[in-house]
Amino acid sequence: MYNRIVFVAESGDCREPMAAAILRSIRLKQRPEILPRGLVVLFPEPMNQKAEAVLISNGLPVEGYMSSPLTAEDIEGNTLVLTMEGRQRQKVLEMFGEADPEHVHVLTEFVGDELEIVNPYGGTLQMYGLCYETLLSSIKKLANILNEGES
Repeated sequence: MYNRIVFVAESGDCREPMAAAILRSIRLKQRPEILPRGLVVLFPEPMNQKAEAVLISNGLPVEGYMSSPLTAEDIEGNTLVLTMEGRQRQKVLEMFGEADPEHVHVLTEFVGDELEIVNPYGGTLQMYGLCYETLLSSIKKLANILNEGES
């Protein structure tokens, strides 16, 4: 089991906190630290309002969230880094030479899904809802993988 799971995308204010909130809401045999991080975070920002609305409508807490950049400390030790897109995985490996490629994956590839998690930024509330549903499906599979690893 991993000690830490880090969800990574561009800005740290949309897909990443949604993914983290979903995983935190699922029962795991062991509870790793779950972090949402962005690759390009110049200063802390609150969660995207539409992403926040979708989480609230699904009963997931969002109080006080502020985006944070991915750091070398975030990926130390027994950490699983899950990006939303393949190019983000590549960027993590380029930015952090110490990152173990065996522990940096695209979320959907890691769980056996076909498509990447599309960025809903600038889209309708329905697009954010679809992003949430896609994340929920993949993260339920992730939880099963994590729980099976604890058998």
